[in-house]
Amino acid sequence: MRQDPTLSLLEPTALKRQIRGWSEELGFTGLGVANTDLTLAGQRLGKWLGAGQHGDMSFMAAHGNKRTHPAQLLPGTMGIISVRMNYFPRTGLSAATALALPDTAYVARYALGRDYHRLMRRRLQQLADRIARVTGPFRYRAFVDSAPVMEKPLAQAAGLGWIGKHTNLVDRSCGSWFFLGELYTDLPLPADSPAENHCGTCTRCAAACPTGALDLAYQLDARRCISYLTIEHRGAIPVRFRTALGNRIFGCDDCQLVCPWNRFAPTCCNSVFIPRHRLDSTTLRELFLWTEENFLERTAGSPIRRIGYQRWLRNIAVALGNGSAVNASVAALVTRRAGVTAMVREHIDWALDRLGQSP
Repeated sequence: MRQDPTLSLLEPTALKRQIRGWSEELGFTGLGVANTDLTLAGQRLGKWLGAGQHGDMSFMAAHGNKRTHPAQLLPGTMGIISVRMNYFPRTGLSAATALALPDTAYVARYALGRDYHRLMRRRLQQLADRIARVTGPFRYRAFVDSAPVMEKPLAQAAGLGWIGKHTNLVDRSCGSWFFLGELYTDLPLPADSPAENHCGTCTRCAAACPTGALDLAYQLDARRCISYLTIEHRGAIPVRFRTALGNRIFGCDDCQLVCPWNRFAPTCCNSVFIPRHRLDSTTLRELFLWTEENFLERTAGSPIRRIGYQRWLRNIAVALGNGSAVNASVAALVTRRAGVTAMVREHIDWALDRLGQSP
């Protein structure tokens, strides 16, 4: 492969500038370079794991030192290219309106359209291909939630934003509604300056959290987090948190919706993230009556698919219990009660009791 001498590895600054331009052409809305030092991030992770705040997410404690030592994932790693891609979708029904309608299902904004993993992995591969055309073959690995990678500390080190009090990455120009991806490389690219923290004295995210999962700034107790409870948690949702779920059936955006920096967040026009199957405005009853075949068909290529049909029903049953005590909701719950697992049936019974009906 022929090497362009104007962008050779002897001129890493010029190469980095060109890489940033290519990333914009590929639809990424930010790019930075981080070094491989994750010592402080590793210490914070260890403290969080030691407190058991990861709940059932045993994968967070697995893989030894791979999270904090990039060279264990890609030997010879010298520079880590971190990218972001905006996703906040244009919807017919705003997030605030959907949350205020108790009989309307609320799905986290990132999951209304198609799954982002494949799209970003493909774009990262295209970026690597463009780099190789001018540098010659180089070692790299692309990651989008696909390995033990500390994406937020790396993105902060790369200058793409700071880790806010709600533990999401925040940027002054585009808020926090974006996905992250990484390209581990053996290229000696100059690192960017880490982003500075601009949360200040603001505590809106903690005040908005329905379950108190953000009572300690910069520390998420996943065991109390609605996103964890509706997506990662496989068993019964603890009774003490069910009312707080409201109509949220997949994830939760409350901490981001109140963040002042998201006033500047642009909406995304990428067709991949446009809501599918009216998930931004569909009633809980309609979704609860999906058959398993409906669920598998309509969540194909969606982040929602990963929770499976039974957890889908579990989450909606709780939301129905928090909604209006109308005959249609009661009928939907009773109709589903006979053909589900014992775990889901327990949530249906809880919902019926909440609506003043005996199971």
